[in-house]
Amino acid sequence: MRLVRFGEPGAEKPGLIDEENRIRDLSGEIDDIGGAVLSRHGLEKLRALDPKSLPKADPSHRLGPPVAGIRNFIAVGRNYAEHAAETGSETPSEPLLFNKAVSCIAGPRDGFAIPNGATKVDWEVEVAIVIGERCYQVSKDEAMNYVAGFCLCNDVSERTWQKERGGQWLKGKSAPGFGPLGPWLVTRDEIENPAALELWLDVNGQRMQTGTTADMIFDFATIVSYTSEFLALEPGDVITTGTPAGVGAGMKPPVFLKAGDIVTLGNAHLGEQRQVVSSPAE
Repeated sequence: MRLVRFGEPGAEKPGLIDEENRIRDLSGEIDDIGGAVLSRHGLEKLRALDPKSLPKADPSHRLGPPVAGIRNFIAVGRNYAEHAAETGSETPSEPLLFNKAVSCIAGPRDGFAIPNGATKVDWEVEVAIVIGERCYQVSKDEAMNYVAGFCLCNDVSERTWQKERGGQWLKGKSAPGFGPLGPWLVTRDEIENPAALELWLDVNGQRMQTGTTADMIFDFATIVSYTSEFLALEPGDVITTGTPAGVGAGMKPPVFLKAGDIVTLGNAHLGEQRQVVSSPAE
């Protein structure tokens, strides 16, 4: 299934994408896409519905982030071998975890403003894991049973704040709009081989990133199991899992986003995002 949330910010309704790529309204069946709805049992109930029996939604609706009530937004740094190499970093021996503030989460086409004082705003196309059931200290073999599905994430990053201001990476990762998710949540059963997802990202139509999850240093099951060693993951929590090579900071000379730029990114299974970058005053 491809699950979506559509409508104005804070008033999104749950929906699904049918075989004809139309939005069907799920608000008569569930309150939202989060919590117990994301469990194995909850998703099975949604699969049992006939999409044709659900009302069609206006396709012009804004799409919001495909998950509601996210409590933890966790990210994995330097998790692609080629990306670690382009940044001149050592390959990590364990997953490098950091937080993005949940207040940075946005819809896939919402766009974002360059914050005041920011000079090195960068892009990162990523695959994000959506947790379906509470998991704490689960084994790698069991980890994927706790995953509801996957979605796209653009891990937008301000490199000065991330790397040159001391402390945690949270500073450079959490401005409003720096965490677009979606367009939809694709349930785990729909992804035949998570280790072979092709990713791409363009800026103003120019290809910047092309990569595959086959280049991940730590796979999805390892990331879920490892993260759960330290904290209890709850339904709806999101873990974005790292980016391929091709970020602006890795170019020679480095290239960063400016007002007016258009960032597009995608994957054949997970859909596409599009963000227009605006100035702080807009």
